[in-house]
Amino acid sequence: MGAAGNLVGAPESEDTSMPRSKLALAVFALAATSLAGTCANTYVNPYYDPAKPHHTPVGFKNNYPHPPKGNFWKWRYEQWRDGLPKPPASGYALPVATPEIDYLRTNGTDPTVTWLGHATLLVQVGGLNILTDPHLGERASPVSFAGPKRVAPLAIRLEDLPRIDVVLISHSHYDHLDEETVVRLNAQQGGPPRFYVPLGLKPWLADVGVTKVEELDWWESRRLDGVEVHLVPAQHWSARTPWDDNRTLWGGFVLLHPRLRFFYSGDTGYSKDFEDIGRRFGGFDLAAIPVGAYEPRWFMATQHVNPEEAVKIHQDVKARYSVGVHWGTFELTDESLDEPPAKLAEARTRAGIAPDRFFLMAHGETRRIADLLAR
Repeated sequence: MGAAGNLVGAPESEDTSMPRSKLALAVFALAATSLAGTCANTYVNPYYDPAKPHHTPVGFKNNYPHPPKGNFWKWRYEQWRDGLPKPPASGYALPVATPEIDYLRTNGTDPTVTWLGHATLLVQVGGLNILTDPHLGERASPVSFAGPKRVAPLAIRLEDLPRIDVVLISHSHYDHLDEETVVRLNAQQGGPPRFYVPLGLKPWLADVGVTKVEELDWWESRRLDGVEVHLVPAQHWSARTPWDDNRTLWGGFVLLHPRLRFFYSGDTGYSKDFEDIGRRFGGFDLAAIPVGAYEPRWFMATQHVNPEEAVKIHQDVKARYSVGVHWGTFELTDESLDEPPAKLAEARTRAGIAPDRFFLMAHGETRRIADLLAR
């Protein structure tokens, strides 16, 4: 995600970062401040290419940076003062579907998308089973005893999934890169999947035993069994500790196959990157765009889109259909769990977009892409 669920008190970069928001690490982060400053002064980006504007000598930055706004402690104080987030309306239940496990395990031909919760999607295309930002653990946190806890039941257990061929990791934040999940995927029966990650994440994965990894820079691509995998820009930042601010790249992914053109934005604020992506690829059959973890805007706007901005991304990338992700699984920011669906509906109406063109799914629900595109 962005500031809401990773690190507290990590230093800001001049272009892209915000104060961090993992309350469980507040004391640790404060204690590490002097070390963080020392490391920041001595670190040299081994990937640095001065010909690439998003590279810096000490890490990476956004294409269209916004000035930093606010601070973590002000946000946390206002949360406490105002009693946020408020509970959902009485009687509201997060949507949960009965998963089609047998179908998913045997399907080798039909392009499908299944929402496993938060930013985790199972995309089946070209005979490959592909996971985006797999997080099947209980907490979006660096520790097991604190931090945002799953509020919707796990839709499908990892052992019930088909064998995973490809894993796409958009960035290093704890709600998108879960150590327990990637280690278990690496040990799956039949051999590990291939991991595609932004620059800088390969060493971290190697440290936890994951070695079938390929790093990509923005606009780079790889081809696997007839599916093209492209890493594309997003407006965000990265960190897993108080001293690795923006040392690894972040981004979204494009999957291209004759039967599916798919875009996954990763975590992002709104920027001109999406117009660039729309122009370069000419449109998508389906886009997966975050619609949650966006309040308060003074703190989150530079790193997390709200539903209105998500609709703009849908339009910018020229998606025929979009599915909202990054909501209803972990309680990360100030909006109520039931707010994103209502706000998305309002934003669609204002933009004149039919409800089925930008939809939400229940946890564990599968959509057959051919059925979508036949409409």
